[in-house]
Amino acid sequence: MAVDGKWNVTIKTPMGEQKAVLTLKQEGDALSGEMSGAMGAVPVENGRVEGDRLKWSTKVTSPMPITLEFDGALSGADIAGNVKLGAFGTSTFSGTAA
Repeated sequence: MAVDGKWNVTIKTPMGEQKAVLTLKQEGDALSGEMSGAMGAVPVENGRVEGDRLKWSTKVTSPMPITLEFDGALSGADIAGNVKLGAFGTSTFSGTAA
């Protein structure tokens, strides 16, 4: 699985689609990086690789403080999955290698 690199992602939220650039680095089953977009730049936290699944969280502060919990998978040059939007339920995200 080629996780390392930049990904152009779109997160579907109640406020519309949010675009971000996700930078990931895998070391063993640990996943680290940064997500940047209109909300600023935030670190990837609690990142891990479980088989073909990628899981991580980020804490954004704009437009309001919220923890986003991602659970996705790679398929070629695409990444997609679900994202828990704190108290706002669960939605989806998708992206392509940048």
